[in-house]
Amino acid sequence: MSQNPQAQFDQTVLEMIEHSPVGAVPHTPAYQDALQHLQASHQVYPSADYKGGFVTVRSLTAQPAFHAENIEAFLSGTVPADALEPDASVFSRYLASLPAAARERAEAFRPVLVARKLHHRAKHGAAVQDPVHALFLVPGSGPHPGLPGNYLHGSLAQATADAVHGAWTLQVHDSDDGVAVCEVPSQADALAKFQDVLASAPFLLSELEALGFRVV
Repeated sequence: MSQNPQAQFDQTVLEMIEHSPVGAVPHTPAYQDALQHLQASHQVYPSADYKGGFVTVRSLTAQPAFHAENIEAFLSGTVPADALEPDASVFSRYLASLPAAARERAEAFRPVLVARKLHHRAKHGAAVQDPVHALFLVPGSGPHPGLPGNYLHGSLAQATADAVHGAWTLQVHDSDDGVAVCEVPSQADALAKFQDVLASAPFLLSELEALGFRVV
């Protein structure tokens, strides 16, 4: 452990946040200075669950990500699009992971996050498949806190009619207007970028710039 008194006090405050039921620290100058240090070093994020509270990054590392269970098989070309787990199912698994008190607030995001189910429509006598949209949720934060449970929500979206060789777009959002966007040229690139995102969580949206995202 560092012998720097400030670093030692920062560590004490970090542990205080982890053990507080609301992630709160005293509003004294010393504690607020330590809090600023912890935020600047990306060790704590503003809590999405308690106003004025914080959550530590190391506590978020234990939280699962939520995405279609067969998304990697689909992106690698071994599962057809119509077999992909629907967004509604992914969202329901996220919802079930939350404490009961947070579920009502989270449910309010369902209309925004859950895309209409993949379906086929008749056109000129042929079945035409809608472009793929796949929801995912990962622990993190942005310019604004995440969703209940401290989750960012994102999507992989097919940008052209050719799912394999055409472009894809990845977006990651906080609970408001914070968003990071990345376009990739193929399905294989979408898989690689998606795996990078999962491996990097938890993170701030701004940290996705290192993965080639534009934070807008």
